[in-house]
Amino acid sequence: MAAEVLSAAGKSVTVFEKMPTFGRKFLMAGRGGLNLTHSEDFARFAQRYGAANAALRPMLEAFTPADLIAWAEGLGQETFIGSSGRVFPRALKASPLLRAWLARLEGQGVSLRARAAWRGWTDDGDLSFLTPEGALTVRPRATILALGGASWARLGSDGAWAPLLAARGAVVAPFAAANSGFDVAWSAVFRERFAGEPLKAIGLRLGEVAARGDAMIAGYGLEGGAVYALGAAPREAIAATGQAIIEIDLRPDMPVETLTARLNRPRNGQSVANFLRKAANLSPVEVNLLREAHGLDLPAEPVALAAAIKAAPIVLTGAQPLDRAISSAGGLTLESLDGLELKAAPGVFVAGEMLDWEAPTGGYLLQACFATGVAAAGQVLAKLDQERRPVA
Repeated sequence: MAAEVLSAAGKSVTVFEKMPTFGRKFLMAGRGGLNLTHSEDFARFAQRYGAANAALRPMLEAFTPADLIAWAEGLGQETFIGSSGRVFPRALKASPLLRAWLARLEGQGVSLRARAAWRGWTDDGDLSFLTPEGALTVRPRATILALGGASWARLGSDGAWAPLLAARGAVVAPFAAANSGFDVAWSAVFRERFAGEPLKAIGLRLGEVAARGDAMIAGYGLEGGAVYALGAAPREAIAATGQAIIEIDLRPDMPVETLTARLNRPRNGQSVANFLRKAANLSPVEVNLLREAHGLDLPAEPVALAAAIKAAPIVLTGAQPLDRAISSAGGLTLESLDGLELKAAPGVFVAGEMLDWEAPTGGYLLQACFATGVAAAGQVLAKLDQERRPVA
């Protein structure tokens, strides 16, 4: 994205990509339909970035979700808003958009160099690359690093850049899994029967942090959009105490009074599972999740049973490893930057997931990557313009 902005301004731009082809992680996102951004109110949208909200918000305001939609449609990819408010291309895949994008870049004179792995700087301050033809050094007027986080290493983002920048004096926060599942000590029976079963339209709460959406029972524990929307809270709780206890509301849209009234019906000899299926529309996985949370003998009294359905405590004991995470937390700290320029390396700008921010799935990850690319290019243009001005 930075290359597009710079080349549109008439600058000579080369993109060095270490992988054999461009946009591999972008294409992987396309396997889920390519959720480009989200249509929710912008104030709420910006809050999804948590602690990084203040730093990222000006960039998101400068390249909004509406701007991203217009950009995609300008490349011939019509978009639509799904039932959850997420924005997708009509094609529901990334390859048509990527092909059109690369063609635009080449049409604007951008040089695309694949199989060129950045290896840091030479003693003379040149950029150093390893290519199939051997070592290559380059001295540009400005450099933008968009090296990714540390998840999905096989697609290129392995975090190998961190020690290179740390050696220059930048502060890099340790990488951690974000948008990943968490370990739960399910019973063997529950794990074998229900791994792969969805929990639809549930509510989750951990302390003051709440989320809504879908989740999935996994053999190792729990995963899915509602879990990811809790952000860093479960990971931080586990780091501090060894566990995070989340409460699952299986009927978040039903007031507890209404649920209690439904559960006050005569059971007429029905099994617990059948009664809960008819009275509260609970699926087998939901009934058995209640047993995992509250024990095999669920409360018989309607008020207590309703409370159990509205707040089923599940203990998370660990996070899935980084190589199984959708994205990563940690990275280059925002305090290391002047805008997006490295304080420790003037003339070097950064963008994307290599920065220390995180957000849930839902279009927030791609939106911030696009927006920081636009912002980094804008800072480069401003710096180059300043360098051309005569000294008074």
